[in-house]
Amino acid sequence: MNADIRTRLEKGIVDAPGPEDREFSFSGEDYAFLRAMLKERTGIELGPTKHNMVYARLAKRLRRLGMQSFRQYIEFIGSDAGREELGATLNALTTNLTKFFRENHHFEHLAGQALQEIRARAATGGRRLRIWSAGCSSGEEPYSIAITLLRAMPDIKQWDARILATDIDTEMVRRGAEGVYNASALEGIPHEIASKYFEPHGPDKVRLCAEARALISFKYLNLIEPWPMKGPFDVIFCRNVVIYFDKDTQRTLFDRYANLLAPGGFLYIGHSENLFGITERFKLLGRNIHRKIA
Repeated sequence: MNADIRTRLEKGIVDAPGPEDREFSFSGEDYAFLRAMLKERTGIELGPTKHNMVYARLAKRLRRLGMQSFRQYIEFIGSDAGREELGATLNALTTNLTKFFRENHHFEHLAGQALQEIRARAATGGRRLRIWSAGCSSGEEPYSIAITLLRAMPDIKQWDARILATDIDTEMVRRGAEGVYNASALEGIPHEIASKYFEPHGPDKVRLCAEARALISFKYLNLIEPWPMKGPFDVIFCRNVVIYFDKDTQRTLFDRYANLLAPGGFLYIGHSENLFGITERFKLLGRNIHRKIA
């Protein structure tokens, strides 16, 4: 198969070939197993029509291992020898789509209202600030948060300020911690921000400035497993994550977020998500911005 076509398949730009044209055999039973395995281990609910996406993302793993079928691959990831490959399977099946300052109104609200309230409370409660980017993908979201803090808080060095960035995809966590991106990722970012907070890093690459990187800790975290952090957080970003979970998992997840948020803390969710019928512990402030009330 042409390398360009393979790349386009993996990104979901074109459909995977039909069963008669596929390089590897991939039965309905194979898909059902992978779908159930992903739900059990991550809480992510794949729809019944994602066969092509799963095939496209895992076919390159089969090629790398020299395997002949998905059945062989499934047997391998279920064995002791395949434990490391199981992690690669989960990485391949989790969706990572993000960019700097995506849904920018959230960062505007963070700078213009949330941080101002936190600063006002700090006059009596100490200069501590904790923000969590849950489902941080390759790091664009937490770095956008870091830049927002640096711009809105000139006295940031006088604060105990930290951003926790977590994701289930270990490769995304590694890339985020590195802080290196294609120069094209800066498209659409105002020049004064790009020039101040990004630096050249080899041909056609940029890296976040050291001051932004120092604010963030990148960690692996499976959201349906126990959480090691105790909080409280002032702000939680969980955007375009819960759409992959069923309603019961969403209820549990947002209840756990509320438990970790400080009184009056802020929760930002994705544009296609809502809390209606899920939880009554938050008040909608507008445009997928919520405040903890209970």
